[in-house]
Amino acid sequence: MKTSAKLMLATALSALIATSACTTDPETGERRLSKAAIGGIGGALGGYLLGDVVGGRRDRTEKILGAGIGGIAGAGIGAYMDEQERQMRARTAGTDVEVTRRGDDLILNIPSGINFAYNSATVEPAFQRTLNQVASVLGEYSKTYIDVYGHTDSTGSDAYNQDLSERRATSVANYLEAHGVQPARIGVRGFGETQPVESNDTEEGRAANRRVEIKVVPIPESDLR
Repeated sequence: MKTSAKLMLATALSALIATSACTTDPETGERRLSKAAIGGIGGALGGYLLGDVVGGRRDRTEKILGAGIGGIAGAGIGAYMDEQERQMRARTAGTDVEVTRRGDDLILNIPSGINFAYNSATVEPAFQRTLNQVASVLGEYSKTYIDVYGHTDSTGSDAYNQDLSERRATSVANYLEAHGVQPARIGVRGFGETQPVESNDTEEGRAANRRVEIKVVPIPESDLR
């Protein structure tokens, strides 16, 4: 089934959030969703829950513990993610990578057109320098879960799009691992065409829907007890 109904729902939720409490970043001047606004709808935008991780926290925590990765004290989570956000924005400035803050989570939106050739799941050499910078920040701020999500437009069959989204997400995850990000921190999921951010009726919309997202979620110390 194509996803026009889901897009309408996402649009409605976007409008709801836009009228909810927002804050302005004192350094960048950018508008940011407050935790209260996000929590009120359970992070439904984007097809995943705020703070949720692929595979569930219990399984992911076991891997984190096995790798000797630490967590963040509750009171320090906000500051930790604030600094990581600043570094990520600075090191991806001038690229097409979009960095968004949702509560304490970071979402990196990477259009597929800048990192993959048509129908390919191989990271393009021209994008590797940017992805190196992303990996560098993720490596420096190691007390986080990292989920890599693949998305496609609605061109092609559901099965093909699902497979392509999974392969592209896996390719980015493998690249991050090869550049110093601990495998225990990383989860991968392909959404196929099921999570559009724009209409698939236009080329511009389809281009926006072809993307890889990297979600960065803080690991609280309480997860590791």
